[in-house]
Amino acid sequence: MPGSTDGSTKTMGALTIGGLVAVTAYTVALGSNGWLWFGWVVLGLITVGMVATRST
Repeated sequence: MPGSTDGSTKTMGALTIGGLVAVTAYTVALGSNGWLWFGWVVLGLITVGMVATRST
């Protein structure tokens, strides 16, 4: 189902960008939290993996 894969990839991309904004806002307001940044990096890697598998 190519349509659902494309939609889920776009959703993951939006969540990754939204997560970056949220983690950045948290860092500015309350200080850095390593676990939040680690979680965002993992989310970003999953998103990159989804994009890579979609294009093959």
